[in-house]
Amino acid sequence: MPAVSELLAHPGLAPLEGVYGRELVRVQIRESLDTVRSALASGGSTVSTVPSASELVASVAVALASRVPDPLRRVLNATGVFLHTNLGRSPLPRDVTATLPELLDAACDLELDLGSGRRSDRNRRVELLLCALTGAKAALVVNNNAAALLLALQALARGREVVVSRGELVEIGGSFRIPEILEAAGAVLVAVGTTNRTRIDDYRKAASDQTALLLKVHPSNYRICGFTESVGEEDLVALGREAGIPVMVDEGSGLLVPHCAPQLRGQRSLAELVALGCDLACGSGDKLAGGPQAGLLVGSAELLARLRGHPLYRALRPDRTCLVALEAVLHRRLSGAAMPLDRMWVEPTIHLRRLRAVAARIGARVIEADAFLGGGAAPEAPLPGHALAIPGGESLARRLRTGESPVMGYVREQQVILDLRTIDPLDDDVLVRAVERALHELQEGR
Repeated sequence: MPAVSELLAHPGLAPLEGVYGRELVRVQIRESLDTVRSALASGGSTVSTVPSASELVASVAVALASRVPDPLRRVLNATGVFLHTNLGRSPLPRDVTATLPELLDAACDLELDLGSGRRSDRNRRVELLLCALTGAKAALVVNNNAAALLLALQALARGREVVVSRGELVEIGGSFRIPEILEAAGAVLVAVGTTNRTRIDDYRKAASDQTALLLKVHPSNYRICGFTESVGEEDLVALGREAGIPVMVDEGSGLLVPHCAPQLRGQRSLAELVALGCDLACGSGDKLAGGPQAGLLVGSAELLARLRGHPLYRALRPDRTCLVALEAVLHRRLSGAAMPLDRMWVEPTIHLRRLRAVAARIGARVIEADAFLGGGAAPEAPLPGHALAIPGGESLARRLRTGESPVMGYVREQQVILDLRTIDPLDDDVLVRAVERALHELQEGR
């Protein structure tokens, strides 16, 4: 068999070293040679079947590809689900991403007051912006909404009771369960009401001098229909004031201010929750807020000071990349500028004109199709509209997913459906080229 040094000198390994580094390539060569030796020793191979140097290089390349993942790729989201968790949820506005490099490829004043030259608070900029948007007295940002809830429970309710409706003890994607979060935070769960009906008197009877929080949780994609009853934030706040117990609402979706879209009219925003008197409210930064993954906490200055001073906050605080992107998005929100999410409510005639133009280029049909916000926001309220349909089924869908510019649509009745509401119009030419390439490969039988 060839020696390690001989294989390292093989011209076929030079590209691999540029991707994986010489040391990892060396390790993989040794492992591949050990595999061949073991097969020979066990009688599973003979000297005549020992791979050549070129064959060993090929096996090394395959092994390295399996142990080191491919880099992330830009994907055109044509699923009609805007906040698609598998595709990174909310895309950042292009003018926001354009500002990021100069704040990430060098030092920036993340925790520095340039005027005094002294250390400052990394949370201060986003706090002021969140307060300006929501009317809150204080705000805090952590690395996701689960962390926001965990920090609040740990800091305010450890060893004490938290009252929650049984109908809100939900599991939200990735096995995130409200009862388990309470347990992890060291809080004592007091479930009130029944799965389908909870009244304000249920909370009132459960409240005691051991109660640290009255908690209301957004059910995300979970819904109970029919014979149901739940307690609104107004009534819960009134009870909290009466009993002297803080009220916290996990809004979930990160809707900062009220939105006029029909699908969001029943969704209480963080600004509305603050105005109602909720002591704390939290939501996600990468859903309806339109920013990076983050947990947004707004509300009482006294309670948020306790969260900020808790040791767990250090472990949960966001990094520079998150804060830079979030600050830019919040500035954009404050100015009232358009966000990528607004594409979901584009004027129908404008959208149909765009669809027909793209359809003519790729031989697609325009059909009726519903879109969804996603991310647990308004799951029962689809956005009616139109999309493109192309014959080809899963074979075409796979070629679109694995192409040079990946496109993610969905298959319905052996047709690939491409919803342009979840694609930036600036990417239409990229989409057309990707579809043309995939159709050509399908026709060629590749």
